[in-house]
Amino acid sequence: MREYPDAIMMFAAGFGTRMKHLTQNQPKPMVPVAGRPLIDHALDLAQAVSPARIVANLHYLPDQLDTHLRAQGVETITETPDILDTGGGLRNALPLLGSDPVFTMNSDAIWAGPNPLESLRAAWNPARMDALLMTVPLENTLGHGGEGDFTIATDGRLKRGPGQVYGGVQIIRTDLLAEIEADAFSLNLIWDMMLHRERVFGLSYEGRWCDVGHPGGIALAEGLLAGTHV
Repeated sequence: MREYPDAIMMFAAGFGTRMKHLTQNQPKPMVPVAGRPLIDHALDLAQAVSPARIVANLHYLPDQLDTHLRAQGVETITETPDILDTGGGLRNALPLLGSDPVFTMNSDAIWAGPNPLESLRAAWNPARMDALLMTVPLENTLGHGGEGDFTIATDGRLKRGPGQVYGGVQIIRTDLLAEIEADAFSLNLIWDMMLHRERVFGLSYEGRWCDVGHPGGIALAEGLLAGTHV
């Protein structure tokens, strides 16, 4: 078993229903943002940390995304006939990812600031942590509704509550995935088990973050990349 992650799981299987007409003929990760597919912005961050492998799960309109990702050295796994959600998707990809811990990364956000993967790797402490989440203070988010997902203590431990938004990037151990009987399930179930053990930690992001899961997020993200949001 590794103590530090060298594989990245990129979640790319969703239907993109919040994107409305933009995902009628293409999967959400292929929606253009600043002239490039949305997922390529995430891939820039992933490739910068030189992982041994990057794996992406596919489901909705998988062929065009499969072609695009494989050309960039990303391994893909298609979930069929049913989508497996984040927890089930991660478990399904373990044969490609290898032993834990692993990075997981959502593909529908834009980051402006330090590479969140590099920051997480530098802060990861396997003796204390089962998961280390990159969280974003509400005031540093764009395009996000709600009050946040977690509170963060002075020692870095997380609890459910308002204030910090989960940015979609983390390091997580995968052994608890085997304890879930359902095929499709959210990683929230695994977090709850780890939270009970007080082994979920957060790292508060120093830059800006934009949710691009809805059409309005595209212009916000492009403004952020162009430096027009302060």
